[in-house]
Amino acid sequence: MSHQSDLIATDIDAYLKQHENKELLRFLTCGSVDDGKSTLIGRLLYDAKMIYEDQLAALEKDSATIGTTGGGFDPALLTDGLKAEREQGITIDVAYRYFSTAKRKFIIADTPGHEQYTRNMATGASTCDLAIILIDARHGVSTQTKRHSFIVSLLGIKHVIVAINKMDLVDFSEETYTQIQSDYVDFATRLDMKDLHFLPLSALHGDNVVDHSENMPWYEGSTLMHLLEHVHIASDRNLIDFRYPVQYVNRPHLDFRGFCGTIASGRIHRGDEVMVLPSRKTSRVKSIVTYDGDLEEAFAPLSVTLTLEDEIDVSRGDMLVRPKNVPQIADSFDATIVWMAEEPMVPGKQYAIKQTTKTVTGSISTLRYRIDVNTLHREDAPTLALNEIGRCQMQLNQPVAFDGYRNNHGTGAFIIIDRITNATVAAGMILQRTAGDKKDHWDDQADEHLQTERSNVSAEERQARYGQQPVTVLLTGLAGAGKTTLAYALERKLFDMGRACCVLDGQNMRRGISRDLGFTADDRSENLRRSAEVAKLMNDAGMVCIAAFLAPREEVRQKAAEVVGRERFLVVHLNAPIEVCRERDQEGLYGAADEGEIANFPGVSSPYEEPANADLVLATHELDVDNCVEQIMELLAGRGAVS
Repeated sequence: MSHQSDLIATDIDAYLKQHENKELLRFLTCGSVDDGKSTLIGRLLYDAKMIYEDQLAALEKDSATIGTTGGGFDPALLTDGLKAEREQGITIDVAYRYFSTAKRKFIIADTPGHEQYTRNMATGASTCDLAIILIDARHGVSTQTKRHSFIVSLLGIKHVIVAINKMDLVDFSEETYTQIQSDYVDFATRLDMKDLHFLPLSALHGDNVVDHSENMPWYEGSTLMHLLEHVHIASDRNLIDFRYPVQYVNRPHLDFRGFCGTIASGRIHRGDEVMVLPSRKTSRVKSIVTYDGDLEEAFAPLSVTLTLEDEIDVSRGDMLVRPKNVPQIADSFDATIVWMAEEPMVPGKQYAIKQTTKTVTGSISTLRYRIDVNTLHREDAPTLALNEIGRCQMQLNQPVAFDGYRNNHGTGAFIIIDRITNATVAAGMILQRTAGDKKDHWDDQADEHLQTERSNVSAEERQARYGQQPVTVLLTGLAGAGKTTLAYALERKLFDMGRACCVLDGQNMRRGISRDLGFTADDRSENLRRSAEVAKLMNDAGMVCIAAFLAPREEVRQKAAEVVGRERFLVVHLNAPIEVCRERDQEGLYGAADEGEIANFPGVSSPYEEPANADLVLATHELDVDNCVEQIMELLAGRGAVS
């Protein structure tokens, strides 16, 4: 079970290489006080033969004098090293232990169970892949068990093992185990726990820790060690969204300027284009420098130094991202906060907010509600006290780049620091903006104090001057279907006929009015909403507006028609197969989407909904541009827009 190997004696280099390439699993033990967390870790290391002989001798000696097992071997003393911990038989601070087996390397965080030290538990859990939540079989699910379970869920730990410990003290009763399992499931159904396992054990005696227990033949599942060695964590890390917070600018001499940091998520290759936030300047990666030499590719969570081909301003706290996969940039967001200070939270008070490598000042502008950890119900509250959890709105004094914590732990977490004492008073997880909680402006009403101003030029006068009826033509289709090409060809045709027209292109909108938007479904919706408002103004001025937008959702296209006016809104679907669109792709968008470098790409990683009742469908893979223009002109003539 230990990391011993025949290679140690025959080929030490091969052994070290094998050991270096083992997957690392970080996990923690948590639960209520006296549930047996430290004992479990000690027993796990003891049964796996991970304790050196001198350590074991010292533990056996200490067990006889300060142990809590009546003079017998006390495994808890292996991690409870503080004097106060040994005197009281409790865990106060987080203790870390490292060990390895033939299959994996492990880092264990033994966290305290007392309510007073909940902040220590949250600290230990922040970097873990898996959590072992211990429950004393005599007492069942306690308040602290629920609090720790809730924090585990908040921190996005995907793999959870509920270890029902001290089964020897309830005569290894299957009925007791089943009842506790049922009680926990009733509570946990409201939490986000994607991979949940239950395990009966006795940490003190080693039942089901490393070897199956003969005292519980009714349990046919895996042992704790088997679960730890085989739980799948390779897909947990975000290797899609490249985020590189700059920690330090390295300038050792005139010929070198490198930007040091740890890749929070995603991966990067030499030669890839990157964008600096918040300046939005772009360049390409010239080299990926490490102590062991330059790399062609780097990925999370490697610490590297990046050099760029262009001399652009990059400072500590800036973030390097891919230009077509940009995080949110804002000075306010909603977050779930775990308060860790004795002094209660003060809404409106100025704190220091540290997110990635950037520290700004800001405040908790609103406490939306406090969460009761026993019932998970929301409660109105004026403040948060020690260990309480609530949803808050944060208001910063300058924008930061962030993702939702569920999608990206590295850029979605932050801490709150008291500016006077410099103590960390809270930890926060930024909430992902979804259609449910993100502001949707489609149905917004104008301020009641604003009035609609009427032009002195009537619509009839504009029609007489231009010889046309104003209309918006929405060209929609997959990337590569020919929207922009056709839009400008149609504009040329109309202009040569003496018509007043203009093109509203989706990419041009993103360079200006919509430069703050990303490429999520909600951001695409907002981009089309803003564009529809612009198209309406152009139509009010008597012009024909040709709008070239991907616009993948039918519901959003219908909303745009309502804004512009259905009587002057035409939908033309460019129906080119995705295979043809891929062949036309000169920018490598589809390839980047296939590799996961561009998220939410319609036709690849998100759906494209074809228009239900398009006014015209053009097979742009079969028709040339002139034929497409003529068909649109016939549509406009048939609707009376142009003669």
